Amino acid sequence: MADNHYVFGMHIKVRDYEVDSQGIVNNANYLHYLEMTRHDFCEEAGTTFREMQEHGLDPVVRKVEIEYISPLTLGETMESKLWMERNGARFVFHQDIFHAETGRPVVKALVTIVCLENGRLTRGDVLAEAFKSYL
Repeated sequence: MADNHYVFGMHIKVRDYEVDSQGIVNNANYLHYLEMTRHDFCEEAGTTFREMQEHGLDPVVRKVEIEYISPLTLGETMESKLWMERNGARFVFHQDIFHAETGRPVVKALVTIVCLENGRLTRGDVLAEAFKSYL
């Protein structure tokens, strides 16, 4: 995807407790980076997960597909970017992580979200309205 398709990006620095005995970021930490990026994106878009929950709206992860391309190590900085689309009742976040200095691809991920409203699975129309300028 061309860089101009991304609607949000942020920098994240690798901390010491995120690396494994090989000195590289443990693969499970990328789930945290992806989630942190979605949360910060929501805030920039004008809402928080707490505000959504207070209104009975709960976006939940249905599926995550991650391709690990190259490792990050302690002290390196990544740039985490995303764009999103709606596919019926599902919202798909296309999330890519790059080495911030070199631009080297690190991770490519697809994160599928579904929406619960007051505990019931819905088509996600309320969520779609909240993010209409990004879809």
